[in-house]
Amino acid sequence: MRQLSKVLLVIFIFMAGTASFVSAHQSGVKYSIPVEYKNLSENELKPIAHDYFYSSLNAEGCVLNEDTTKALNLYTILQQMNPQNISYSIKLGILYDKLGKDRYAKGSFAHAIGIAPTKAVGYYYYGEYYYKRGQFRQALRYYNQALEYLEKPSYELYYKLGDVYQKFGDTKQSLKYLNLAKDIKPNSEINSKIKNVEITDSVNIMYYRD
Repeated sequence: MRQLSKVLLVIFIFMAGTASFVSAHQSGVKYSIPVEYKNLSENELKPIAHDYFYSSLNAEGCVLNEDTTKALNLYTILQQMNPQNISYSIKLGILYDKLGKDRYAKGSFAHAIGIAPTKAVGYYYYGEYYYKRGQFRQALRYYNQALEYLEKPSYELYYKLGDVYQKFGDTKQSLKYLNLAKDIKPNSEINSKIKNVEITDSVNIMYYRD
């Protein structure tokens, strides 16, 4: 019975791998499913994928190196094995974003939101996608949606909200979120940014008074 289960698992992963290869090939990232991964379970694959993912993020540039290729392989297999795991879609989106595959990065983040529409993580990384490209209105939309679903927002989210509102000239909202970020993690960078926004806010008050 155990042997039969192993055979079925190999067949299942092979089928998943075939579908994964088609998707990857269409995205312009050409790679194949390594044979040595086909007889591993989801729990066995996850730590291996995790290691390659972070090695890929630490690598410089946007080149499809060996670690990125392996991370893409493994998270594509894992997503096929467990389509409801939001983490796999997020990590694929981050990898595609790193490679400049915009369409597939956006698709992965949108898929994550579709899987878990009340979890903040998909919205946050979709906001990050737009923020990095200077598309701040779209970034603000997704950051605010992430904020809606977080019980304890992070320093990074508050900081990004403060920064985007500063770019739009809304100093009141900018100071609101920057001070919330400071409450979580006081540091010289946030102090300097708050001071700059306060100066701008004071100038705006004087201008409108006149």
